[in-house]
Amino acid sequence: MATAKQVKTKKELIDDIQIISLFMNDVLEHNEEPKNVYSFCKKHSIQESDFYSFFGSFDSLKQCIWIKFFENAVASIEKEEAFDKYSDKNKLLTLYFTLFEILTLNRSYVLFTLKENKEGLKNLKSLKGFRTHFKEFITSIIHSDSSNKNEKITKVTEPVFSEGAWLQFLFLLKFWMDDTSIGFEKTDILIEKSVNTVVDLLDTKPLESLFDLGKFLWKEKIQ
Repeated sequence: MATAKQVKTKKELIDDIQIISLFMNDVLEHNEEPKNVYSFCKKHSIQESDFYSFFGSFDSLKQCIWIKFFENAVASIEKEEAFDKYSDKNKLLTLYFTLFEILTLNRSYVLFTLKENKEGLKNLKSLKGFRTHFKEFITSIIHSDSSNKNEKITKVTEPVFSEGAWLQFLFLLKFWMDDTSIGFEKTDILIEKSVNTVVDLLDTKPLESLFDLGKFLWKEKIQ
């Protein structure tokens, strides 16, 4: 995971990655979350003040877990020297395949978290920070390849495309949760097919004629 924040004291203290690991292990071992921060800290001989130096609550900790998943994916992607030269399609494919590789490594925790939620994936609080990072990354992909696109179209497609990509990811995530194929090969196939479709939306000429309609709909959405 990403470099952990360190607390400087006279003794060696726990860091955020260790707290996350302990929390995830507790969830998987007991099939439920710790009852409260006090009992969690007492069990693992952690000072509550040390816990709160990293997380304001279990909710913020759970959001951080998903953010770490995304940060790990991006860190892995950035090691590929040619990534900046990839097409929009290949950038998205690389992002999705890397994300699902990391989620697969943590599948037991992810399934517990998502299946315990009764409101559906779209409203899952744990994904809030993940969603922000995800959409920012998608927007950066559009920016990096905007030189050949009409400036007006780029502006309107940024929010529309990033939100569309997010909904696409949720769809893929739900499919992956239910996928029983060996090595989740059906999810891999779906990723490629769906990415081909969504990337085509950026390059179709009708987007230009739909600019005014898209602008209107976006304004209505945010008011």
